Amino acid sequence: MSSLNQALRAALDQRQDLLSQLHQQGTDCYRLFHGSQEGAPGLTVDRYGPQLLVQSFHQSLERDALLQLHGIVNETLGLDTLLVYNDRARGNSRIDRQDTVYQAEEAALQDLVGHEWGLNYRVRGRHAGQDPLLFLDLRNARGWVKAHSLGKSVLNLFAYTCGVGLSAAAGGAREVCNLDFAEGNLAVGRENGLLNPALLPMEFVQSDYFPAIRQLAGLPISQRRGQKLPNYVRLEQRQYDLVLLDPPAWAKSAFGTVDLLRDYQSLLKPALLATADNGVLICCNNLAKVSMDDWREQVLRCADKTGRPVREWSVLTPGEDFPSMDRNPPLKTLILQF
Repeated sequence: MSSLNQALRAALDQRQDLLSQLHQQGTDCYRLFHGSQEGAPGLTVDRYGPQLLVQSFHQSLERDALLQLHGIVNETLGLDTLLVYNDRARGNSRIDRQDTVYQAEEAALQDLVGHEWGLNYRVRGRHAGQDPLLFLDLRNARGWVKAHSLGKSVLNLFAYTCGVGLSAAAGGAREVCNLDFAEGNLAVGRENGLLNPALLPMEFVQSDYFPAIRQLAGLPISQRRGQKLPNYVRLEQRQYDLVLLDPPAWAKSAFGTVDLLRDYQSLLKPALLATADNGVLICCNNLAKVSMDDWREQVLRCADKTGRPVREWSVLTPGEDFPSMDRNPPLKTLILQF
């Protein structure tokens, strides 16, 4: 047996109790193999409902290894999953390679539906972007939001495909606003809403983060010297009971720069001001090189300086399908209560 197959079988054995729990709670989207921590750096194996998404980031997976991997997973799950292999080690993961084993079956590339916490989510193995439409390591945060949203107004910042907003709606929120710069992301969020027709209809705002959050926070939108700002969506100053801030590692626009390593404060300060008294701000940092202790101190210090001292805080870790040997997973999540 190859070293990869041994590592895969060990990871699947470790997950047996977890998978049983996830299935009972209505979840069939999870990570089956987290290669960086389980013996094959640069390889991930994820289940998204009927689909098995295999991705390699450092080197391509050979044909026989891919077929054996698929067989082992199907045997363990007792399912005939639809395989999609995205070879992100070779520049463009959205195309099929010449060998037919790399070419996903037509059924695997259709619009499919996966489930998490009893909710329906759109699943596409390949689409215009690179990343899957649901980030699995944020599952526990979505579950926390679902359990703590009853009667609350919820603001989902950097909403991507609006999973947090959907969770809030399922938890009985009275109002949910999803904000993201990319219309394509929000389009999937609208699909997710339609896949759950019994839930409260959500609001979708397509906007750059900086002008939107600064308006909500009551802060001026600064203009760079000699530059005219592009048009932006006009919003009224207001606060929300529950705010989630989950920015990408880095992005730049005419309004500002998202830089989780050097300037998390510029993202955090207006989000703090847009959070209501007695409210909750959930903030995330997905940079592996940032330690939880250092980042937490930075967040709490910024809250104090902004005049929004934190009454209570707690750490929310990813699920057991995202093991971290050093107990410092890339995705760090803080729940701040005011």
